[in-house]
Amino acid sequence: MQTARQKEITEVALELISEKGIQGLTIKNLAKKIGITEPAIYRHYDSKTDILIAVLDLFKQNTEQLFEKELKHEGKAIDKIEHLFTKHFASFSATPSLVSVIFSEEIFRNEPVLIAKIAEIIDKNDKILTTIIVDGQKTGEIRSDIEATYLSTIIIGTLRLFVKKWQFSEFSYNLPREGKKLIESIKLLIVK
Repeated sequence: MQTARQKEITEVALELISEKGIQGLTIKNLAKKIGITEPAIYRHYDSKTDILIAVLDLFKQNTEQLFEKELKHEGKAIDKIEHLFTKHFASFSATPSLVSVIFSEEIFRNEPVLIAKIAEIIDKNDKILTTIIVDGQKTGEIRSDIEATYLSTIIIGTLRLFVKKWQFSEFSYNLPREGKKLIESIKLLIVK
């Protein structure tokens, strides 16, 4: 559990990333924006990497709850997939700086702990989505002529590319509204 100061540091870190990109997240910039000294930051986190781990842990916790909730939810698999997309679009729209962190694996290539954390998030979400798809295939709701693991990759890859395009456009369009159109297209592709 984060302390109040740790939570403030992670929130301000996200603000800095939103304003200046991931390169703008420095301990110096963070301390200045919060109004404390650099050593004060180090009393709560050992490094910038530890701050990014805290941001990823927060995202991981939120997405795991969302994916597991949909997995346990009664109803059609396609509705579960639609809820997952809709909630992710709403979350990213509310906190665009998360996109800069979550979808920036290339920036972390020299930080194995961050790559491992992102891989852990992707793997867990992929397994749950695959389970939802398999359930939909068993009920005849989702096409079964394509393996569930590949459908999951197609869906997650589509989500990723769509959100990256939104990020590259400098968040110039309404992600949830446009995302709804994307969801309808995904449904056309995977529903039997």
